[in-house]
Amino acid sequence: MTTIRRATADDAATLRALMRELAENQGHAAQVAVSVDRLADLLTRPDVGYLIAERDGKAIGYVSWLQRVSFWSGQDYLALDDLYVCSGERGAKVGEHLMRAISQLAEGRVIRWEVAEANVAAQRFYRRIGATLVSKKICRLVGDATV
Repeated sequence: MTTIRRATADDAATLRALMRELAENQGHAAQVAVSVDRLADLLTRPDVGYLIAERDGKAIGYVSWLQRVSFWSGQDYLALDDLYVCSGERGAKVGEHLMRAISQLAEGRVIRWEVAEANVAAQRFYRRIGATLVSKKICRLVGDATV
């Protein structure tokens, strides 16, 4: 049986390992620079949320988000950062359980996230659970860049 629970600072090492797995799967392992201590600090912030999925006491996935505000609507929303399910657990509805749990925590607020154009399987999953996919380009600018 899969259980979903709110992650705490004590889960930082486990979550970092799962984040690293996700990044390795996407070819971005070098970008995971957060330390376990820093992640533990982040997990205590009220605007940061993590849910962890476990089976038989072993972490098998997570969903993370930040609480944000939309200046257009004046409403808070949840900005989903990552949804990850370990490869051996995919197809067992773990992702659905995590998305259902964050949806309940959202209490009517909008949940927004990004998905890579090339990640067709994820797009198919998101459509299947009722998400609307909107095309946008993501722009990044490093602070203090000469513009």
